[in-house]
Amino acid sequence: MYSRRPTFWGITLKTIVVHTVTYFAVGLLAFTLFDYTTRFADPSMHGLMRQTDDPLVAAGPLFQPIRGLLFGMVFTMLRDTLFRGRGGWFTMWVMLVLVGIFSTFGPTPGSVEGMIYTTLPITGQVFGLIEVLLQSLLLSVITTYWVSHPKAKWLNWVLGILFALVLILPSLGLLLSQFSTG
Repeated sequence: MYSRRPTFWGITLKTIVVHTVTYFAVGLLAFTLFDYTTRFADPSMHGLMRQTDDPLVAAGPLFQPIRGLLFGMVFTMLRDTLFRGRGGWFTMWVMLVLVGIFSTFGPTPGSVEGMIYTTLPITGQVFGLIEVLLQSLLLSVITTYWVSHPKAKWLNWVLGILFALVLILPSLGLLLSQFSTG
């Protein structure tokens, strides 16, 4: 466990990496298992979600470091609670679920507001929660472990390589699509 208080950048950089990697991995798994191409083409979702062949969807992982930065800022403010002791991952996950998923300020699908104010079927909203609950759980577990165990050099390597791949692969895909259409 950490003997010194983790720094802003120590927490934030690890959060950026973990969020980006888990976002990509869980998103790819959900995309495959839940057939998002068909789901997003459904009339109830078509007006809300970009289609899976949209370049912005392919670029989605490239924007995740920004979200990781925002998460890292909050995690730093709560570092004494999240990264000391054994239950930090659970506290982080419950916080993400309650504040970031169920209690959003806008009518996001799967949130309380989304279930009240959108016309999306409740079953579709609940189904979509599988992906975000899993990703937020992985973010919580891996981030708290990595920050609390800074001497786990193997984790630096594994997550660093995965992070690089998650940023390189969509970039190459977008670049190649420009050459093939242009």
